[in-house]
Amino acid sequence: METSVLCRLNSAVEKYGDKVAYKDNENSLTFRQFNELTRSIGTYLARLVPAGSPVVVMSGRHIFTPACFLGAVRAGCFYAPMDGDMPVTRLNQILGVIKADFMLVDKAHLDIAQGLDFRGTIIVMEDIIDYPASDELLGQREKSLVCTSPLYVIFTSGSTGVPKGVITSHQSLMTYIDSVSKVLDINDTDVLGNQSPLDYIAAIRDIYFPISRGASTFVIPKNEFAVPTALFETLNREKITALCWSVAGVELPAKLGAFDVLKPEYLKKLCFSGSVMPCKYLKIWQENLPDVLYVNQYGPTEATASCTYYVVKEKVDDDTVLPIGTPYDNYKVTLLTEDNKPVATGETGEICVSGPILALGYYGNAAYTEKAFIQNPLNSNYRELIYRTGDLGSFDEDGILHFHGRMDRQIKHLGHRIELGEIEESARKVEGVTDCCSLYNKPKEHLYLFYTGDATSKDIVLYFRKNMPAFMVPRKLVNLDKLPTLPNGKIDMQTLKTYFK
Repeated sequence: METSVLCRLNSAVEKYGDKVAYKDNENSLTFRQFNELTRSIGTYLARLVPAGSPVVVMSGRHIFTPACFLGAVRAGCFYAPMDGDMPVTRLNQILGVIKADFMLVDKAHLDIAQGLDFRGTIIVMEDIIDYPASDELLGQREKSLVCTSPLYVIFTSGSTGVPKGVITSHQSLMTYIDSVSKVLDINDTDVLGNQSPLDYIAAIRDIYFPISRGASTFVIPKNEFAVPTALFETLNREKITALCWSVAGVELPAKLGAFDVLKPEYLKKLCFSGSVMPCKYLKIWQENLPDVLYVNQYGPTEATASCTYYVVKEKVDDDTVLPIGTPYDNYKVTLLTEDNKPVATGETGEICVSGPILALGYYGNAAYTEKAFIQNPLNSNYRELIYRTGDLGSFDEDGILHFHGRMDRQIKHLGHRIELGEIEESARKVEGVTDCCSLYNKPKEHLYLFYTGDATSKDIVLYFRKNMPAFMVPRKLVNLDKLPTLPNGKIDMQTLKTYFK
């Protein structure tokens, strides 16, 4: 039994040593070169950082970032990635949760790191990539890992205004990668085109498919997604065969007419996730690339990225709504009513997930962990945790799962999961805002903020841009004399929705 992802990396180096594992526009790393980087970084960290500790990694969109991640793992630690482009306030919030003593950065992010509320040790990647590796020390640290050891902590939106750190184990990651690889048939002939930010949950496929399956990953420059023809040229130049992208990433080239100019000639597999796919754009992909395998994925970070899949075999129309399919291997999906009863076929219930892929919980937040990860109410005989996703779904007669939206006020926007409560908590910190309510216009993908007080829209937008990620900045701001309420005193959200345009 594999005790950690390092077992897979060691095997990949033996089998594919001189093959390119990761590549970007500036550099490439073979499996052997990549492994040596992780050993150098790991040895340096192991001489400073106690085994089992978190290491914050703030590095750019390049191939040395995965080496930083796995270097932390070589040291017997786990990594917490941060996007240096986020506002300083957000980065400081993450640091306040993770409470790490060590931060690994590339030179491009050193100034940002030094400006944060961080009192620990900052280590510059470029200064340690040639550090002499110690077989003895690395061997000791690798033996300290078990399959349930934490691998990474990825932060998501939190309803209280503080980000939640989802802790994922080696076992959960490996289980997920094996299950997805089986469906997509990822193998050592594949070249993946990375779209997702490397600190984001969706990037784990592009990072760990090479280590697990001998595939290669090309990190596509961020700016090319704004110029789809250049994007497609890159896919062809690098002979990309597989894409695991957000729905927004798949939608954009079709929306902007990239297929009118050229087609990705080598593409064989495309999976997408993060939000509901508008099939008028998937239809364009199907018409131009009819032989590609298209897979719709669904799942939360707490269940290691995706828990169900649906292979799109039918030709879609503009108004097609795709199912979210069947559970991956080693995933169990149960639908429950509000009073914890099972639902019948065709009825709607909350999607609950269980299996070895569940997160270890929320870092440093036992209370929220106990609330979200609960004993399966249908099983009173032994311990079986389930994660309540807050999403609604139903199984049809064929056992196919269909998505029916959210139970609460958590949304998916531009591929990111957002708690509307966090938008409101942030808005209340703006001087001149007395009360507020955030809603989401899903068809138009517009994030609304309704508020009272004498603050201007400009005041609010500037505050959000300074303190929150760009995807959490409200698109539409509506100033009201008073927020409408129901007889019970709660905000009348249906009345507010009449402002949607």
